[in-house]
Amino acid sequence: MMNLAPKAKEIRESGFAVVDNVFTNEQVENILAAINRVDSTKETFKKSEDLFAIRQFLKEIPETTDLIFNYKLKNIINEVFGEDYFLVKSIYFDKPETSNWFVSYHQDLTVSVDQKIEVAGFGPYTKKHNQFAVQAPLHILDNNFTIRIHLDDTNELNGALKVIPNSHSKGIYRPEKIDWSIEKEVSCNVMRGGIMMMKPLLLHSSNRTSNHQKRRVIHLEFSNQILPKELNWSEHLDLFTTVDSIKDT
Repeated sequence: MMNLAPKAKEIRESGFAVVDNVFTNEQVENILAAINRVDSTKETFKKSEDLFAIRQFLKEIPETTDLIFNYKLKNIINEVFGEDYFLVKSIYFDKPETSNWFVSYHQDLTVSVDQKIEVAGFGPYTKKHNQFAVQAPLHILDNNFTIRIHLDDTNELNGALKVIPNSHSKGIYRPEKIDWSIEKEVSCNVMRGGIMMMKPLLLHSSNRTSNHQKRRVIHLEFSNQILPKELNWSEHLDLFTTVDSIKDT
């Protein structure tokens, strides 16, 4: 069994870590087959020349849940973060071979919730594809984490995330304030079937594709935080009790 203590240390100190061979090629193919069978005309799907995305991915394609949360992934979550975490957001991204889509440096400051309501410490809100997102207090963002499952080999030529190590420890860090005399940029290259784990406050970006290779990623966000009673997570999956269904909170 893999010693995950070094990965937990990387997360604490750098804000990210990569783990290879979490999924076999056969497991990746099974996930992709389930995705390819779905009706892509739904409003939770975004389709353009540069990007195909499925929001609330595990709700839209629930048969992928057992495929994704295999023993290896659940063990990684348990050993690196703990059994009290649950899934709160899932998105599938397909960045085509000729994509000009890029994302500039930013932190993930919002969480997905079920409604817009005034709650102290939360705001402002945005709404995309009938989903509400709200900027959350730092104590929630500090405890959350993201796992990105890579369904293709990914490097700096087809949109691997570029990150600034340890930027997650500096609170709200505006991109225009990045001091490149002291900061360094790292490309998080991930092999097919591997994962990247990251903290939401880690500054990250993504380049345009230049090598005509796909980049398909399943983006999963996790929390162990209870929201104020007026708010609910838009998705909620308890990982260590059941993965048979996803329930609305």
